[in-house]
Amino acid sequence: MKRIIGILSFSIIVVALMAQRASTYTVSGYVSDAESGERLIGAAVFDTITHQGAVTNTAGFYTLTLPAHQSCALVATYVGYSPSHVFSADSAQTHSFALTSTTHLQEVTVTGHVSISAPDNVQMSAIDVPVNQILAIPAIGGEVDVLKAIQLLPGVQSSGEGSAGIYVRGGGPDENLIMLDGAPLYNINHAMGMFSVFNADAIKNVTLYKGNFPARFGSRLSSVIDVQQKEGNNSYWHGGVSVGLIASKINVEGPIFSKSQLDSLRQGYSPRAKTTFNLSARRTYFDLFTAPLIAAVTASADMALWAGYYFYDVNAKLSHTFSEKDRLRIGFYNGMDVQYTNTKQEDEDASGFYSFDMRYTWGNTLATIDWQHRINHQLFLNTQVYYSGYYCRLKQQMEIESRDAGIYTGFNQGMGYNSMINDVSASTHLEFTPNQRHQLTAGIQYIYHHFRPSVQNNYILAVGDTSNALANVDTVYGGQVLHGHEMAAYVEDTWTPCPWFRLNYGARFSLYSISGQVYPSAEPRIGMRFLLHRDVALKMSYSYMSQYVHLLSNSRVSFPSDLWVPVTREVPPMRSMQVASGLSYDVLGQVELSVEGYYKRSLNLLEYKEGANFMTNSQGWQTQVEIGNGWSYGVEFLAQRKVGPVTGWIGYTWSRSMRQFDNINEGKPFHAKYDREHDLSITLMYQITPRIDIAGTFVYGTGNRGTLATQIYYDNYGEVEYYKERNSYQFPDYHRLDLAINFHFPHKKWSHAEHMLNVSCYNVYCHMNPVMIESNIYSGSLYQISIFPILPSISYIFKF
Repeated sequence: MKRIIGILSFSIIVVALMAQRASTYTVSGYVSDAESGERLIGAAVFDTITHQGAVTNTAGFYTLTLPAHQSCALVATYVGYSPSHVFSADSAQTHSFALTSTTHLQEVTVTGHVSISAPDNVQMSAIDVPVNQILAIPAIGGEVDVLKAIQLLPGVQSSGEGSAGIYVRGGGPDENLIMLDGAPLYNINHAMGMFSVFNADAIKNVTLYKGNFPARFGSRLSSVIDVQQKEGNNSYWHGGVSVGLIASKINVEGPIFSKSQLDSLRQGYSPRAKTTFNLSARRTYFDLFTAPLIAAVTASADMALWAGYYFYDVNAKLSHTFSEKDRLRIGFYNGMDVQYTNTKQEDEDASGFYSFDMRYTWGNTLATIDWQHRINHQLFLNTQVYYSGYYCRLKQQMEIESRDAGIYTGFNQGMGYNSMINDVSASTHLEFTPNQRHQLTAGIQYIYHHFRPSVQNNYILAVGDTSNALANVDTVYGGQVLHGHEMAAYVEDTWTPCPWFRLNYGARFSLYSISGQVYPSAEPRIGMRFLLHRDVALKMSYSYMSQYVHLLSNSRVSFPSDLWVPVTREVPPMRSMQVASGLSYDVLGQVELSVEGYYKRSLNLLEYKEGANFMTNSQGWQTQVEIGNGWSYGVEFLAQRKVGPVTGWIGYTWSRSMRQFDNINEGKPFHAKYDREHDLSITLMYQITPRIDIAGTFVYGTGNRGTLATQIYYDNYGEVEYYKERNSYQFPDYHRLDLAINFHFPHKKWSHAEHMLNVSCYNVYCHMNPVMIESNIYSGSLYQISIFPILPSISYIFKF
C-alpha cells in the first residue's frame, strides 16, 4: 500500500511540475444566486472560445485553466437560472457570477447542466435531485420527503409501504452513507420509517451516488447520499410557515448585518451581509390531540391513561465570509422521536393501586464546522470537524401497592435499555487544477468512533410491613464500550488527454483499529468516458469499497433499537467490488437518456442466526450473527425531460440480489429480502399556469421476499415451525398512484410573499399493498396486513 501511495504522490508532483512549465493562465471564482447570495453547487462555467468547462464544488467555487495569449468568453449556467456571460483578456484573475432565477418552475430539472452535458461528464451512476422537484412530488399527508423522492430513481428501492428506508443496487439499509453537510447520520427515519429526518425546507442540494464513487467517499458499500443545508440569504430576511395534517414547519433565513451595514441600510442602500443564517424547525402534533382523546376514552373512576407519540427536527446553519478567500460555516441538526405511556389504576376501595410508565426516545445530534480557503486560482482547501451521535433509550417501570387485611405489600419492577454511537472527525480536502487536462483532489480524514451497542438494566424490589426487602434484584448486562479509530487518505485525478476520452482514476487508503485489531484497506476507483458523438457517451467504472460498521436488525421493519456495531476480531469489515457500464445520450438539450448495467460482489455480510434477539441475550451480539457473501446485478434506465411545460422522469430497473451463508438455508444461495426483479417509477410535473401546477407519481414493483413456515413438527420442547427455504416466498406486486395540485396566491401587500395551498392524495385508487404476510399452517391460508388505503391531505404554506 505504501508503494501505491508513493507512486500516486510522485505522479501528482510530476503533473504539477509540468503544469508550471505550461503556457496557461487560470480563471476562478464563485457562482451564486443573485437574489439570496446562496452559493450554487454543480453550476457550469464554460469558455465558448476554447470549449473548456468546469463545475462548481460544494462551496460554489470553480477554477478553469486556459491557454495563454488568448481571450476568454465565459458563460455560467445552472438549471432553473438565466445564464450569465463575461468577456475578458488573458491573465490570472477572478470572475464570480450571480445568476438570476427564472420564474418558470418547469425549467427546474432533476439533473444535468446546460453547457456541460451528462455525456461530457466522466461521472456515472450519480444523480442530482434539486429540492424544487422534491417539494412538488406528492407525499403522505403532504409531508414532502427527500428519501422518498430518491426511492423513485432507478437502482433504488424502498424497504416497504410508506417507509423512508432505501436499498441501492442490492445493498442493505446500513450500506448507504447518508451525510448532512459532510457528516454521517446513523438514524434516517422518523415514525418507524414513515418519514425521513430531512426537513426539505432546510435543504439546498441532494446528490445520490450509486457507483463510480469519488475517492473522498468511503465507509459504505452501496451508495452515498450527500445532503447540503441552506446557508441563508445575505440581502434580506425571508422564510415560510407550513401547516399540514401531520406536522407544522417554520423556516427563517437572512443576513446578520454589521453596524456599518445597518447604517447603509437606513440610508436606502442594499448591502450584502458577510454573515448569514438559516433556521428550520418541524414538529408533529398528533400527540396533542390523541393523548387527551385516549385519556378521555379510557377514563373511569379508578383508571387514567395518557399515551402519545411525536417527533421533531431542528436545523441550523451559520455562515461568515471573511474575504473572497476565506469562509467559515457552522451547521447543526437535532432530531428526536418520543413515545410515551402513563397509566394508573386504583382499587375500588382505595386499598392499592397499579401504575405503569414507559418512555421510549431515540434521535440524532450533529454539528459541523467548515473552513473554506482559496489558496490561489488553482488550489482550494476545505477543512472540517464534525460530531455525529445517535442514541436509543427505553425506560419502563411498573409499581403495585396493596393493603390486604391490614398487611402492606409493595412491588416495583423496572427495565432500561440504552444504545448509542458517537463519532468525532477531522478532515482536510484539497482541490488542485494544474492545467486544462488535469483536475486533482486529495485529502486525509480521522474518525474516532465510540460504541455502546446495548445496555440493559433490570431491577425488582418487593417489600412488606416488616420493612425488609422480600426481593431485591438489580442487574446490568451488555454494555461493553468499544473505541474505534478510522484513518483514511485519498487521491484522484481527472485526466482529459483528448476531447473524446476522459479518465478519472484514484484510490482511497483506510485503516481501522479497534481493541488491538487493525484492518487496512486499499480501495482503487476508476471511471472512463468515451465520447462517441457530441451528445452520446460510453462510460465504464470500477469501485472497491470497505465498511467498518454494521446495522443489526432481525425485522423487516426499521426499529430504533436496531444496533450499530463495529468490526471486531471475530467480525471482519464488509467489502464490495462493483463494475458498471452505460450509455448517456443528451437529446437536443431537452431530454436526457441513460442506461447502465452493473455487477456487485459483497463479502463478509452479516445476518442474524435463526431465532436470535439481541435484546434478550446477555452474551453479546457477536454470538448471534452469521457471516456470508452476496452478489447483485441489474440494468437501469432513466429518461428525463429538462425544460418545457412538462418535466419529470421515467425510471426502470431490472435487478437480482442473492446471499449465501454457510449456516443459513443449508448453505445454499437464497434471495435477499429486498430482491425485487422489476421496478418502474413515473414522475411528472406540469405547470398549467403561473399560479397552478400539478404533479403525479406512479410506482410499480414486484414484491419483496419473506420466509414463511410450511410445516409443524413436535419435539421434546413442544411445537416447532419448519421453514423450508429462506426468503422463498414473494409478496404480491406493489403499485400505487399519487397526485397533487398546488395553488399559488400572491400576497396583496408584500411582493416577496405568497400563499400556497397543496392538495394531495396518496394511493389514489386505494390498492392495499402488503406490509406483512402471515401464514396459518393448520388451514394453509395466508393473511395480508396492509396499513395505507387512500390518504387525501391538505396543507397550507405561507412564504414571506
